[in-house]
Amino acid sequence: MASGQGRRFGSNKLLVPVEGIPLYQRAMTTLARAGLHRLAVCSPYEEVLSAGASLGLLPLSNPNAQEGISASIRLGLEAMSDMDGVLFAVCDQPYLTTKSIQRLIHSFLQSKTAICALSWQGQRGNPVLFPRQLFGELSALTGDTGGGAVIRRHPERLVLVAASSPRELADVDCPGDLEGAALP
Repeated sequence: MASGQGRRFGSNKLLVPVEGIPLYQRAMTTLARAGLHRLAVCSPYEEVLSAGASLGLLPLSNPNAQEGISASIRLGLEAMSDMDGVLFAVCDQPYLTTKSIQRLIHSFLQSKTAICALSWQGQRGNPVLFPRQLFGELSALTGDTGGGAVIRRHPERLVLVAASSPRELADVDCPGDLEGAALP
């Protein structure tokens, strides 16, 4: 999901380089290496869509990005409706690793009905992999409501999968979150 407006950041944070690589490209490269069956990127930004296509991701133009995260969820689910599960990842976690994505996939394959979320010390984070049985509920989300609302309705399905480090779950909301990173 790469449709954020960057309001708290003050500009399009997806274009900001971390260690010389834009946030959106770091996320797409990490996911592309994880062995997922189909990848898509939802964004209103042509630069992001083009970069995704060059990495083999299905580019999904999101004209309703201003609605909030639910627009990206619905758009992504339309492209993945035939899958057993869908992993939703955001593009503002610069230190997410392919290894952790692969652990999420492995955990999901053990059950195929669980909601598998990356975590650290029992705290749920992103990405999250949802089973097909919950696609209808995810598609019904509106506004700036994400998958957390569905998780709260099905806590018994939640399986937390430990990240390799807490740094993986750190997201970028404001420029201060990138202290130590290479800012333009």
